[in-house]
Amino acid sequence: MNRLRNVCLLGHGSDGKTSLSESMLYLTKASDRLGKVADGNTVADFDAEEIKRQISISMTVLPINVGDCKLNVIDTPGFPDFEGEVAQALRVSDAAIILCGAKNGIGVGTEKAWKKVVRRNKLPRMIYVGKLDEENADFAKTLEDLRAKFGASISPVVVPVMDGDKTIGIYDIASGKAFDADGKEVAAPDAAQFSTYYEYLAENVAETDEALMDKFFSGETLTPEDLKQGIAAGVKAGSLTPVFCGSAFTDLGTMALLQGIVDYCPSPAEGTGEKALDGSEVLCDASGKTVAFVFKTQSDQYGKFSFFKVLRGKVTNDMSLVNARTGESEKLGHIFVVRGKKNEEVKEISCGDIGAVAKLADVKTGDTLCAAGAVVELAAIDFLPTCYSLAITPKVRGQEDKISTGLNRLKDEDLTFTLVNNPETRQLVISGMGDIHIDVLCSKLKSKFGVEVQTEAPRVPYREKIRKKVKVEGKHKKQSGGSGQFGHVWVEFEPCENEELVFEEKIFGGSVPKNFHPAVEKGLRESMQKGVLAGYPMVFLKATLVDGSYHDVDSNEMSFKLAAQLAYRNGLPTANPVLLEPIGALRVAVPGSYAGDIMGDVSKRRGRVMGMDSIDDVQIIEAEVPMAEMHSYAIDLRSMAQGRGSFTFAFVRYEDAPANVQQKVIEDAKTEE
Repeated sequence: MNRLRNVCLLGHGSDGKTSLSESMLYLTKASDRLGKVADGNTVADFDAEEIKRQISISMTVLPINVGDCKLNVIDTPGFPDFEGEVAQALRVSDAAIILCGAKNGIGVGTEKAWKKVVRRNKLPRMIYVGKLDEENADFAKTLEDLRAKFGASISPVVVPVMDGDKTIGIYDIASGKAFDADGKEVAAPDAAQFSTYYEYLAENVAETDEALMDKFFSGETLTPEDLKQGIAAGVKAGSLTPVFCGSAFTDLGTMALLQGIVDYCPSPAEGTGEKALDGSEVLCDASGKTVAFVFKTQSDQYGKFSFFKVLRGKVTNDMSLVNARTGESEKLGHIFVVRGKKNEEVKEISCGDIGAVAKLADVKTGDTLCAAGAVVELAAIDFLPTCYSLAITPKVRGQEDKISTGLNRLKDEDLTFTLVNNPETRQLVISGMGDIHIDVLCSKLKSKFGVEVQTEAPRVPYREKIRKKVKVEGKHKKQSGGSGQFGHVWVEFEPCENEELVFEEKIFGGSVPKNFHPAVEKGLRESMQKGVLAGYPMVFLKATLVDGSYHDVDSNEMSFKLAAQLAYRNGLPTANPVLLEPIGALRVAVPGSYAGDIMGDVSKRRGRVMGMDSIDDVQIIEAEVPMAEMHSYAIDLRSMAQGRGSFTFAFVRYEDAPANVQQKVIEDAKTEE
């Protein structure tokens, strides 16, 4: 357990996470070739969609051996559409490596990764500045930007050795060793040229221990042992963030980073454990009763793999564990160590390690598997809510069931999308984390389940109401041999405050017998499902049955139900009907510099800013906006705030729609019909 390291790679899209993991695999001989994203032959990105799009879509666990230490390196996607995969990786990681490029510097993905690691998950972290081989790469500027953005705890440990503008090697400040571009140790350059970097590191190291602080402030040079001891202590305490550098394309600096993970990142045994839902602590104890957490599910043509981390005890093949969610016992059968798409069957997964088990049909992502008699349940993974929706239909009629079946299968793998069959708008609506996310799901439907789909903006669930009181007659009379049909009512319709129908009767003299009153109400309730303007449900309606007549032989419940519906159709168009549009409460969190643009955009969407607040360095804008204007907001906000914004949006009430909006909705409804 002390020789295990679970680390995830985080950062902006295209910052080189997959390329770095490929370099790690190649140099440690876990892979026999150095794969490239552009060639579609990397170990981490093996899914057809990842190869086609040349981006990571899923997190991938990559076991690597460095000496006698095992590293579970978890490659994660950088695009915000796949943040659910990042949440899964963070849940089982004991440390994080945040990447940024020496040329492009700090991206929005770098900032978001820092916030996730430091504020939300409070994980130990290191930073890797990559792509030193690129033209105009500038490590010194990137380091200063990192310190300006994230604070003085940013401490250079491995820095580039330069010959003019070209990086010819790296220098490890902690060990005093230098390596050339091929990874071979060479004579160390004069340490004086790295004095600024040494001061940054030594000052932070000194703060981890009083003896080191005395030594530092007395002017003594800290030894390599002092530096390594202080870096490890600072990383575990979160007070020091070491910075490494290199180029995954040339393998420069990769071995130094791997050794840094071994030397400075905590093992599972040094973690704080997890809290169970009942408040008990689950500490990493190799001799305790087994607790394993399922953090990812992967389905393919061969079945389902459940990835788990052993939090206590160990997991062996043919073991039976209790699923804390269902209370059912699960027989594990074969267990594996998985690297990309390659599986190696093993007999045991030890405490703190990550493995996978096949064919557990009733086990889902977020489940806790425990030894019988020691069942505890851990909190499920906290995923962000969906923010982008599209209506989805098959290109070939009759394949609606295939869509539902396929997406429900994909739901095993991906818990960050939802599928709702909206009976009101008669649309199947898929909601996800962005347009790329939904596009990937649609592509998988075609490749895995053979159904091609098309998408469009979902219809807005408008409502209708009336604004004045009317009294109207409804008479249904039909004679066709034998007993006929006769129902006759007078109904007063008026607006009210209750969204549901308020039905009353003020019949005098028995003109409509009481046993037919429920039929009148039923006829009105059924009619209200379709308004008289654009076919949307009618709300805030009060109907009072005031008069009518009946026939001793021909009157029945159906006749009075139809008479009430005639009264509805005849009367409501004369009651000044109006269309209501749904209004939602919008809450946007953005850096202050974007607040003006966001408020201007809210106004363009016919919205009203209700208030503003400030939390740390983030501006919170609260507004009310019509739902009809919010379909593309997830995409638009990313563009306006350069990916630095987030929002929530929830329905609050209905309001009268402006005349121009009403006219367009009515015209669209007529066209569709």
